[in-house]
Amino acid sequence: MIQRALFFIFIYIPVMLIGVPVQFVVTRLGGFWSVPTRLFHTCGCLFLGMKVRVIGTPSTDKPTLLVSNHISWTDIIAVGSKADVTFVAKAEIRKWFFVGFMASLQRTLFVDRTNRRDAHRASQEMGQRLASGGAVLLFAEGQSDTGTHVLPFRSALIGSAQHAMQQAGATEVMIQPLTIAYTKLQGLPVGRTDRSFISWIKSKSVGQNIREILTGGTREVTLAFGAPRLLDPSADRKTVAKEAEVEVRRMLVALNRGLPLPEVTGAA
Repeated sequence: MIQRALFFIFIYIPVMLIGVPVQFVVTRLGGFWSVPTRLFHTCGCLFLGMKVRVIGTPSTDKPTLLVSNHISWTDIIAVGSKADVTFVAKAEIRKWFFVGFMASLQRTLFVDRTNRRDAHRASQEMGQRLASGGAVLLFAEGQSDTGTHVLPFRSALIGSAQHAMQQAGATEVMIQPLTIAYTKLQGLPVGRTDRSFISWIKSKSVGQNIREILTGGTREVTLAFGAPRLLDPSADRKTVAKEAEVEVRRMLVALNRGLPLPEVTGAA
């Protein structure tokens, strides 16, 4: 903890003192610069003791909708350190102290799924990001889980993205499955009882979750990018969601068990 405290004081805080004002000005002028964001997340990985391993390659040659499982808020730091993506988050995060402000600097799309009008607004913004050539990441389970298995992907989220594509005129959008797996803790394979120090446990308070993650020791995170494929705006959203869910689940099971990764299906 002493080393983390020193890193936070002498490295992380200076990075934020320089990067946050710069990014704030850039975003308020309608632009975006990925360098401060990537640097912030990279420092975040070092501060939290996360070693991020990447398998596969994020799609960058065309607008891409990434669909992923979700385990903890540290997923965002891990992914953000390796890929330039726009995250989709629930609306209440915007009100969280400091977190909401930092998320806004990364052009996070906040959506209130209980408000149809707000969901429509967020879908429009998503379509505009895709139409402009960006990458948008959906945590397709709609909530976080412990990381031992994958919850069913919500086809409505992908359906909203397809509708947004049509509205914004983004026709050649790729969909790419992404598997997030926490495979080691303190150099040892992660067991079921270890996951309370990694995942976001809903039965615990926010403070307790944060404290356990901060004191949980070093961990290895694997980001496995599947093969991107064309997302047809007219494709059946349930079929698309199920195919992505199956691929993410296969990869997660293999990574958690230390098995060879299954062959990735789909055309690049």
